[in-house]
Amino acid sequence: MKTEITKELLKKMVPNSTELNRQKYLPHLQKYLLEYGIVSDKQLAAFFAQLGHESGNFSAVVENLNYSASQLLKVFPKYFNSENVSQYANQPEKIANRAYGNRMGNGPESSGDGFKFRGCGLIQITGKDNYTACAKATGINCINNPDLLAQPEWAVKSACWFWKKANLNKIAG
Repeated sequence: MKTEITKELLKKMVPNSTELNRQKYLPHLQKYLLEYGIVSDKQLAAFFAQLGHESGNFSAVVENLNYSASQLLKVFPKYFNSENVSQYANQPEKIANRAYGNRMGNGPESSGDGFKFRGCGLIQITGKDNYTACAKATGINCINNPDLLAQPEWAVKSACWFWKKANLNKIAG
């Protein structure tokens, strides 16, 4: 069953989003959901629940890494400890480079890849490997310009691409 995405339905699916943000994303959702096969009621419900969670109800399409020392120790205990946490607290770029360096296709902390390829888009694509795969599959030049994924159309398209790549429609039912 194919459900048409209307502004009323979008408000029901992401009730804590603002009217302005729903208007910003609606035309792109209408365009890409069908293209990426996210069409059944269950698929749409799961997709919008995930987007609402990842993007703070469509309000944050770039990962906020401005953590205090105490939060860093809770969120990223593998990368921060009592000896180094004060060097990173409340410094998003340094935090991202440390936490995401040398993984997900990113170079070492000193490369800046962690911050460059931090979570972005409605589903928070993260890591150079995901950005590279997204660029190849969608044609979005997000390797040379990662901030493109923060623009409404590409935030939606990248989320739909990731959903399909991860085969999440099958899980949603």
